[in-house]
Amino acid sequence: MQDGRFDRYVALGDSFTEGVGDDLPDGTQRGWADLVALALAAAIPSARADAGAADAAPGVRYANLAIRGKLLGPIVSQQLEPALALAPTLLSICGGGNDVMRPRVENAAIVALLDTVVQRATAQGAHVLMLTGGDPTRHLPMGALIQRRGDRLADACRATFTGPGVTFVDNWRDITLAKPEYWSSDRLHLNARGHTRVAENVLRALDVPVPADWDPAISSGAGADTSAAPVAARVQGEHYYRTHVLPWIGRRLTGRSSGDGRTAKRPELLPVHEH
Repeated sequence: MQDGRFDRYVALGDSFTEGVGDDLPDGTQRGWADLVALALAAAIPSARADAGAADAAPGVRYANLAIRGKLLGPIVSQQLEPALALAPTLLSICGGGNDVMRPRVENAAIVALLDTVVQRATAQGAHVLMLTGGDPTRHLPMGALIQRRGDRLADACRATFTGPGVTFVDNWRDITLAKPEYWSSDRLHLNARGHTRVAENVLRALDVPVPADWDPAISSGAGADTSAAPVAARVQGEHYYRTHVLPWIGRRLTGRSSGDGRTAKRPELLPVHEH
């Protein structure tokens, strides 16, 4: 495991890090960051006090400040300071996915914002986990345009974030993750299987053991979309556009976001309990 104990993990980002698409039976979202926190907890046993288990200190604490629909600018301006105030030993950041879907995007500005996160976090002693999102473009409308933008952004991040104190996980280039069976019915967010794949990518990059008993179909509950059938066979034509595309267009035209009115799902560092 790099740089000792990752015992205070804080995640920043948008729907990808919030866990959208990996829905639990109670309506909440799990996601790859939750899985990473669980694996860290399994790899770092709780510190036992001399008085016994009743006074045990948690081995890992985890906070997730991500909110769906956020552009990278608001992610950095609204989430970075609260994250640093938690004094993380591991801080993850993934953003820019919503930016590349807007009419205009400047990769240099995105990379500069991400570098701000890296510089601030590493200066405080945190190890930074920098991720790209998975590539959904082969089954999205206007997918070719978004893929070109995503390719350029991933290339820029790969070239920039190579220094000490940073672990870069390039999910965009994971050709397995791009397969339809890793995506939910909206074709834009990963399903339980996809989030589990990302968590595995992260853990291998951090040199943390991947739990042998992970099963996205079991751990996410009956509501998770983990079918291996192609997305095009599950959601087609008019229904797909009415259910997913038109609401997205409506939010863009009215300046709204799917994250409006939402707060972070786990704003405080709380103990992580193993399965």
